[in-house]
Amino acid sequence: MDLDLDQLRALAATVAAGTLDGAARELHLTPSAVSQRLRALEAATGRVLLVRSRPVQVTGSGAVLLRLARQVALLTADATRELAGDGAQQAPVTLPVAVNADSLATWVLPALAPLAAEYAFELHREDQEHTAALLRDGRVLAAVTTDAQPVPGCTVTRLGGMRYRPMATAAFTGRWFPDGVPTAALARAPVVVFDRRDDLQHGYLRRRGVTTAPPTHHVPASAELVTAVRLGLGWGMVPEQQEPAGELVVLDPDGAVDVVLYWQQWRLGSPGLDRVAAAVLAAARRRLR
Repeated sequence: MDLDLDQLRALAATVAAGTLDGAARELHLTPSAVSQRLRALEAATGRVLLVRSRPVQVTGSGAVLLRLARQVALLTADATRELAGDGAQQAPVTLPVAVNADSLATWVLPALAPLAAEYAFELHREDQEHTAALLRDGRVLAAVTTDAQPVPGCTVTRLGGMRYRPMATAAFTGRWFPDGVPTAALARAPVVVFDRRDDLQHGYLRRRGVTTAPPTHHVPASAELVTAVRLGLGWGMVPEQQEPAGELVVLDPDGAVDVVLYWQQWRLGSPGLDRVAAAVLAAARRRLR
């Protein structure tokens, strides 16, 4: 199969933008030209690559070519940078990376900041248990994930653990847990969770024998979730990197959970991707357990 690079770029741009119009703006083409390139790529492969919804959805066959498109773009940028030499002015290389919200809010951005002049980071925020799926479908080239099993074609490196503790305000604790944290009280007390995929709080409840869901506030942002706990909306599992000094109390000293994180990246031999990995690993050694 002889694949056309412009057609692969059209596929990657369409998936990233979500629409043909968005891809056209990125590629400085008309939507019709983008559509023609996508149809030509589907004809060349004999496969349906995209579902034309809003946003577009990549099919299983499309994910294979999307991975290839992302990898070719990165390796091409690496080669261009090497040929130009160290002193030449270069446009930043785009690196799509999947990161869980708590890491993004606490330690990942400081790790990436020194590289921001050379790399344009396309950060995909996703729950740490689901970031590896973005590697599989080709949307990202690397991910912070809880998945220790490498995605086929990827390397995996342990980063360390983020410790979460069940915490609440003193006033909330006095109201709902005046006599400790028995199962019956946990079943009634309001809880704050990130979203419906966040299982930290409900996993703790199951371990404590709670079989029914208590009143639940969904706050889908890392810093704002801690703020909600600080304001007394409910209790929540707070990462130690975000614990506000003196404002919250630990509900259960034995309830801490260590979420072990890993760095997965495509096995490409890319200097750019390796530099990002080194920066992330160095930061993880300083900030994680």
